[in-house]
Amino acid sequence: LNEHISNTADFKIIVFCSTGMVTSLMYTLLREMKLNVREIHARKPQLHRTRVSDEFKESKRLILVTSDVSARGMNYPDVTLVIQVGIPSDREQYIHRLGRTGREGKEGEGLLLIAPWERYFLDELKDLPLEPIPAPDLDSRTNLEVDQSMAKIDTSIKEAAYHAWLGYYNSVRETGRDKTTLADLANRFCCSIGLDKPPPLFRKTAVKMGLKGIPGIPIRK
Repeated sequence: LNEHISNTADFKIIVFCSTGMVTSLMYTLLREMKLNVREIHARKPQLHRTRVSDEFKESKRLILVTSDVSARGMNYPDVTLVIQVGIPSDREQYIHRLGRTGREGKEGEGLLLIAPWERYFLDELKDLPLEPIPAPDLDSRTNLEVDQSMAKIDTSIKEAAYHAWLGYYNSVRETGRDKTTLADLANRFCCSIGLDKPPPLFRKTAVKMGLKGIPGIPIRK
């Protein structure tokens, strides 16, 4: 983000996240880092979504963090960068998200940020002109800034994001079929957002997700 903002005078960036609550966490983190950012997701009232959408259409030098309520049907002019955080649900979703940039013959850029264990998704995109980019080395100042900003975020936002993340990847066939591995990945996500331990699931939810009795998945008593 910082590199694109520095190199693009009238930047206009959309960051897609997997769920509404992960969107809320990402928005809060970027806001804590003093970036000019707005959020849209299905948990926000329609009036809020319309107001933010209209603002983003008319603005420059603004970041919109969103779930897939902005992937279809929205016409945002002059988007310079689309970032997708984590794997989309399928190839079609990836393409629809990417379609928010480079419209009307203008240049645009897209980034798909995935973990090593998500690389299998690239098989669905092998006919597209993708260019692998190695993860940049973050300097200690940036790492410290992220950690300090994450530490300021209310625990309830982080816990909601963890539950939403777990639900999303549990629903993805490739990651949801091995529940033990999924629990390990979820715990890594938990640590990355500054939680000391994974928040418990309601028993009914754990049963529905097939996670009851899986090591690393605590159940609310």
